Amino acid sequence: MMKKTMLSFLVAAAIAAPVHSKRPEPYVWPEVGVETKINFPNHGAIRNFEADGNDGIWLEDRQRRWYYAELLGGCQELDFAQAIGFDTRGSATFDRFSTIIVAGDKCQLASLVTANKPLPRKERLKLRKQALAAGKDAAAPSN
Repeated sequence: MMKKTMLSFLVAAAIAAPVHSKRPEPYVWPEVGVETKINFPNHGAIRNFEADGNDGIWLEDRQRRWYYAELLGGCQELDFAQAIGFDTRGSATFDRFSTIIVAGDKCQLASLVTANKPLPRKERLKLRKQALAAGKDAAAPSN
């Protein structure tokens, strides 16, 4: 009888547990904008990326920490890339001396810094559009 009661208790506890666990929150850096590096990028250390137009890219590592890589001169196909590669030039770390490969083109990094999780793409585009509109309004009137 005791075994039956214990078994029914375990089954009830399993049913009462939530089916979907809550997704972990992204890591918050103690200091944002600090030059850094990512160890072993070619071995799964980078799990996600989000392009910032053609000027930069946000990278997320396995621990859900975000980084921002600013590019020298931009990278033409970055905004439309489905996959990217990492060229660390023989090193086991991805840092400001590394390059990313997009559609066969190498894009040199200017810096790699700690960052917060980026805003969703639609919100970033909306803010960029508002900034451009504000810039046009601030321009000197023409004769």
